Amino acid sequence: MVDTLQRIVESSRFQHFVIAVIVINAVTLGLETSPTVMAQAGGLLLALDRAALLVFVVEIAMKLVVYRLRFFRSGWNVFDFTIIAITLAPVGEGFAVLRSLRILRALRLISVVPSMRKVVSALLKAIPGMGSVVTLLLLVFYVASVMTTKLFGSDFPEWFGTIGASFYTLFQVMTLESWSMGIARPVMETHPYAWVFFVMFILLTTFAVLNLFIAIVVDAMSEVEQDEQAKTRALVDVDHDEVLIELRALRAELAALRNEQAATRQRVSS
Repeated sequence: MVDTLQRIVESSRFQHFVIAVIVINAVTLGLETSPTVMAQAGGLLLALDRAALLVFVVEIAMKLVVYRLRFFRSGWNVFDFTIIAITLAPVGEGFAVLRSLRILRALRLISVVPSMRKVVSALLKAIPGMGSVVTLLLLVFYVASVMTTKLFGSDFPEWFGTIGASFYTLFQVMTLESWSMGIARPVMETHPYAWVFFVMFILLTTFAVLNLFIAIVVDAMSEVEQDEQAKTRALVDVDHDEVLIELRALRAELAALRNEQAATRQRVSS
């Protein structure tokens, strides 16, 4: 029974079926936000939502039966279990927030699709390396915030009146959202050489520090890929060794059979 369930759970057809259910469920949850669609097909959408939840619960139950406590050793299984547990929470007037969390089921695509798992694993692996970059970025922001508060705070208190306001304004500048016409040029009308500060700040943050994040993530993705290739090679080596052992055993058996046949012929001939 358990072996049959394991073959079903680990089969590609079952995985593709789960992916299809996740996608359909995500679409139906999006359609539920439309009053027009709900008025015309609300009952069908709710039925599809319950059916999808039933499929997810059955899937988790099957995996628990197959893997038992080993199920919780995988972070992805814990992720799936947590999402389904959240969506199974009671729904009522006091649980409107929990009801809206049903859309979290769409995040199960991350654990089901291998390519998405690889990207998320790389992001998680890159977090420790990002710490120093974040610290550097915060240091640059702090220095720039103090400078802008002292230089432009009296003339533009809404943008640079306090360090907090300067932090937010500089964050907008870093994202390049209306930084020139909305912030830099008005400041330059009072401080003509303010463009030097803004250009240097953008070069240092947007084009230098933020690219370090990309470099760290790319490096982490390459490490994840190398780890997966190493695991694959290890599995291939194990299979290769097992095949060689079986071949040697077959050769030994064939040699023993030949020796027996030769001994039998000698006895018959004598």
